[in-house]
Amino acid sequence: MKKRPTVSVLVPAYNEEKTIAEVLSKLIELDYIDEIIVVNDCSTDKTENAIRSIKSSKISYFKLPTNQGKTAAIRKAKELATQDVLIIQDADLEYDPEELIDVLDPIFKDQADVVYGSRFLVKKTARVLYYYHFLANKCLTCLSNLLTNINFTDIETCYKAFRREIFQPMPLTSQGFGMEVEITALISKLPIRIYEVPISYYGRTYEEGKKIGKIDGIMALYYILFYNLMIPFLKNHRAYISKFKKI
Repeated sequence: MKKRPTVSVLVPAYNEEKTIAEVLSKLIELDYIDEIIVVNDCSTDKTENAIRSIKSSKISYFKLPTNQGKTAAIRKAKELATQDVLIIQDADLEYDPEELIDVLDPIFKDQADVVYGSRFLVKKTARVLYYYHFLANKCLTCLSNLLTNINFTDIETCYKAFRREIFQPMPLTSQGFGMEVEITALISKLPIRIYEVPISYYGRTYEEGKKIGKIDGIMALYYILFYNLMIPFLKNHRAYISKFKKI
């Protein structure tokens, strides 16, 4: 029997003292997770204490010297990852770590090279919250699909899994939450197998710590247009794509 690929989980964290210990506790119990890379984006609360309270040989911890945003945290985490498959897990418990296997399964079965976990693909457990967030996500996904010619249902999802040779060298130059759009624009240019799978979602209110806001939505719109139209003119992005094929 072919040995399954090994897995690194990338966990960006900023002011998640209430939830990150539980997230890490769940992750270390999953036997198909080999490595957990936690990058603290210079949190101002007790996130670092919460991270250090969880002891496991699976966990590697790095703290950014200044607050730089989610993209910077993921950029560092993927640089440090050493396993075959890289998957992103937020530290806020909006996504259930036990469903990581659903996202990884198409890669384990050698059916896919990149997998997105979609909150909208089919009905699963989902907390009912802000309609305007739902509408904005749908609009952004629709525009992205129009420009990439890929039929995603949820480009803003946290759960994204990649073979390491695809994600580790990927240049990420956006700021904040723009990473989701930049990644989607780049993979749309590659000759790879992309899948979506349904996942559950337990969204938070702003009172509970949700961080994404109107400005992030506006920036996502900007990044969709920028990266989809400008990639042929961006040296690092063009060089990355050329490793797989000619633009």
